[in-house]
Formats: sequence, structure tokens, C-alpha cells
Amino acid sequence: MMNNKVGGKAVGEVLEDFIFRLGKNSDTPGLDAQELLARVLDRPTSWVRAHPEICLNRSRIARLENLVSRLERGEPFPYVLGRWEFLGLEFEVTPDVLIPRPETELLVERAIAWLGGRTINNGERRVLDVGTGCGCIAISLAVNVPGIRVTATDISPAALAVARRNARKWHVLDRISFLDVDLIPDATVTDPFFLIVANPPYIPTKTLHRLPIYGREPTLALDGGSDGLDLIRRILAKAPEGLIPGGLLLMEIEASEGPAALSLAYDLFTKAEIHLHKDLAGRDRILEVQV
Repeated sequence: MMNNKVGGKAVGEVLEDFIFRLGKNSDTPGLDAQELLARVLDRPTSWVRAHPEICLNRSRIARLENLVSRLERGEPFPYVLGRWEFLGLEFEVTPDVLIPRPETELLVERAIAWLGGRTINNGERRVLDVGTGCGCIAISLAVNVPGIRVTATDISPAALAVARRNARKWHVLDRISFLDVDLIPDATVTDPFFLIVANPPYIPTKTLHRLPIYGREPTLALDGGSDGLDLIRRILAKAPEGLIPGGLLLMEIEASEGPAALSLAYDLFTKAEIHLHKDLAGRDRILEVQV
């Protein structure tokens, strides 16, 4: 219940209190507090800003207190919020899935541009999303490129459940097949693909253990082995049989792994066009292999 009467606590007062508390652990405490209150009230943040005089009952304040306490204990903001935006779409996120990053939007944008300019004779444009997590890559592609069908793999049943819910939310569940498979499916399971996209775990194990995200996001989605290239090697080794002639592999990599990933690709694809693309900060970020 929200009202203008005495007996509750005004939105403006609540925001002021929680902005102060969040300021200890956040660079954007004002925005974070507004987002949390918008979630509790099921209103847009613009409404929260426009109604500082509205009073909240104890139940809503208690819910907000619980969310802020989780942040104070170090839980990532997107998990507390329960959703996160990626390429203009809002996705459910839980601790079972990696939080979508802006760098991955570059991967999807490149895939959308490539798919939009090409057709395939006598068949549909089939896309594989390796390690789908919350499904942000697969779903963003399906929403933005209506003519494709996507296969999305993951070895985490919990992650696949989140991805299916997100696909249902954005009305593309009928165009995405979710498979509990490790990386690229065998040829006995699916036909080759027009496009393979992947954002594999690529942080070296020792580096990961020193990062603030260690233990807060799923290690399975972050740990790339001793040199960060374990999953990249496996994907590159299997990709040749998973792509049709003229197909494309796009894979996100860690910024320092560009030369090593490029070398691995040249070893495994003898007749392909291979390129590295940089992110907005000028760092190696996307490996592209056109067979």
C-alpha cells in the first residue's frame, strides 16, 4: 500500500537512508537505491524519482531492507535485483548464471550484422550459442534476426532453466532449442551450423581466485584453466566439424589472450579467414573465423 498519509515512511526519506548505506560499496548508490525501490514497488525508476512524498508501509520497507542487506554482504547487484539489461532487453539473472557484460554485446552486434547480410540456399540459418547461461546471446539473436533458428547449449540444468524462462518472456522459445550438452553438440545430435557464437570461461584459474567476482558468480562460467584457454582450445578443435562451408565462428576472449587464441585458430583452420577484433577500450576481445 502507498499513500500520502502519516504512518508510513516517505519514498524520499527511504531513498536518502539507503543511498547513504549503499555508498560504502557502490559507485552509483543513488541509481542502485532507485532500482531496488522500483523493484519493490513494481514501478519504473522515473516514477520513484517523481514521487518522493509517497509513503511506504512496513512490509515494503522490510523487503527493501532485505535487498540492501544482501548488497551489504557483497552479493552482486544484478542478482539482488533479479534482472539485468543486455542489448536493450531485460533478462532474469540468478546466481546460477553469469551476469551479462557490455563486452559481450559487441559479439552479438557483430553476429547480427553478419547474419543480416547473408542467406543460405536450401536450408535455414542455424545458429549455435555455446554455453548459453541466462540465454542473453541466443535470445538477443533470435529477437533481432527473425529468420534464424538457434541451438543453445549449457552443462548447467539450472542455467538452462533460467534461459528458457527468458526465451519465453521474449516470445522466442519456439525458435530456440536448449540442450544439456558440453560445448558443441556431436554431429549425430545436430546438423552443422551457419554461425557459432561463444562466450566461454576464459579467466586463468589463479587470476580468477584473486578477483572480487570469485565465489560470487558461477566459477564454472569463469574459470578457463591454468592459462585461460582450456575451453577456447576445445571449442576451436570441434568447430570445424560444426560449421557449414562459408560458416562463421565468433568467440569472446580475454584481452591478453589475443595472440594465443589467434595462433590456436591458425593451427586448426588451415583455409579460413581469421581476425581479431578489439573492444571499445582498444583491447583484443573477439576472435572471428570464417571457413
